[in-house]
Amino acid sequence: MNRIVTAAASGLALLFALLPGAARAAEIAPSSGNIAWVLTASALVLFMTLPGLALFYGGLVRARNVLSVLMHCFVICCIASLIWAVFGYSLAFDDGGSALLGSLDKAFLAHLAATKGATMLPEGVFALFQMTFAIITPALIVGAFPERVEFRFVVLFSTVWLVIVYLPVAHWVWGGGFLAARGVIDFAGGIVVHTTAGVAALVTALMLGARRGFPNHLTPPHNPTMTMVGGGMLWFGWFGFNGGSALAADATAASAIIATHLSAATAALAWMALEWIRQGKPTSIGIVTGSVAGLATVTPAAGFVGPLGAIVIGLCAGPVCYAATVTMKQRWKIDDTLDVFAVHGVGGMLGSLLVAIFALPALGGTGLADNMDWRQQLAVQAMAVALVALWSGLATFGIVKLIGLATALRVTEEQEDEGLDLASHGERAYDYT
Repeated sequence: MNRIVTAAASGLALLFALLPGAARAAEIAPSSGNIAWVLTASALVLFMTLPGLALFYGGLVRARNVLSVLMHCFVICCIASLIWAVFGYSLAFDDGGSALLGSLDKAFLAHLAATKGATMLPEGVFALFQMTFAIITPALIVGAFPERVEFRFVVLFSTVWLVIVYLPVAHWVWGGGFLAARGVIDFAGGIVVHTTAGVAALVTALMLGARRGFPNHLTPPHNPTMTMVGGGMLWFGWFGFNGGSALAADATAASAIIATHLSAATAALAWMALEWIRQGKPTSIGIVTGSVAGLATVTPAAGFVGPLGAIVIGLCAGPVCYAATVTMKQRWKIDDTLDVFAVHGVGGMLGSLLVAIFALPALGGTGLADNMDWRQQLAVQAMAVALVALWSGLATFGIVKLIGLATALRVTEEQEDEGLDLASHGERAYDYT
């Protein structure tokens, strides 16, 4: 009798396992460990913007403008979060649209799936993680024009730019768009985040014009300590930025974090060495800026390269971004105030190209896109970088022109001298009495 019951139970269990619905349920069951890691990574990426990027930028400006920079980062966080929830996520990641843009089927984060495709994550977790990327990308751009812009411009520009530039590009590369179909590699945003923001920073810096006194009569950063603290927060948060982009608590996440750390450390030392040779003294601003250059450059490659590739990428990032910074300010006289294009734009584009080489298994990488050799992959990467840079540049130009028809872009000369903390917000960061 016992054997009959056992055999019947085993048969029912086997039959249940063979049912399609049961098989799907077993196959797509989310991992609690993966969920916990991506939720943590989401918090880390938000921490990069608030307070990391805000403090990093805030320490680099004059004391009379530090609150305005923090305010820019804070308001962008609020705006981008609401746009993302209302329609941004749907346009970027819903696969019911076209190769250029998603649909509005998931507006207000409705109809989210139990799992997001092959990620094995609840779609709400995936949407939250991607929201933090949508927050930091326009926040990066404000480093191009502090100390001279109207707060209204920052609000309007960030809102329109996120919709016109970031959402389509995120869909093209990460949301199943036409660049994804071409086999573009962008692990955590060298193209989607750093190329778009860097090019937009260059265009806005050119269109808005330089600060008064640039390049001959400028005060040094008011608080390098604040910048060092913010830079450390960025480095820490970048583990979530790159490691979280594995979308799982696995070996890829660990490899991405190792690559992130090694690239940052190498680029920081390379920048410091160049500065030491050129100026006679290594500075805190130099080493922390070098680390950010290494972080930005390894971002598109982090999950695809090994430690050797990460070190070489950092070794390239330091000198290339340093040279770009010197060229922009001293030779071309472009007041990209906090070096957004030279560090994030140039670094993101450089890393997006180098991944075609250092992702090769022979160099410790995980391999390229299907059926491609490194030359083909490099051509695809270059095409994607050029196309996205062109789109970001043209769209940014049009957005600034359009906003200029509705409101002033810059504060008055008197307000610039007074400082934006008082002129725009009626507050002071420090008590001078």
